[in-house]
Amino acid sequence: MSENDCIFCKIVAGEAESEVVHDEEGVMAFMDIGAKAPVHVLVIPKEHVSSLQEVGRLPDGVAKRIFEVAQEVAENMGIAESGYAFRINNGPDARQEVFHLHAHVMGGRKMGMP
Repeated sequence: MSENDCIFCKIVAGEAESEVVHDEEGVMAFMDIGAKAPVHVLVIPKEHVSSLQEVGRLPDGVAKRIFEVAQEVAENMGIAESGYAFRINNGPDARQEVFHLHAHVMGGRKMGMP
């Protein structure tokens, strides 16, 4: 998938709608339209990298910032205290559906492993 076909790149560019909950230089977070939990937010680098294999291409500090934004989102959405899942699916066998690196922040109920 090229950046031109990437739905997450289109969200970053403002060409596709989403419910953005956090936006800053390098990182964006928005509600997952296919939510699997009462709170399901995706945290992405704004630069297109397809998976964890390419995380080294991100500008300095962006990978760390994804983790920090995930915690901020959890706090803002009221799930930090009770607990939440932070997951990165990497590749087809892990059921990565959009090949733009993204982390899932999910909570609002007890979360299990698939």
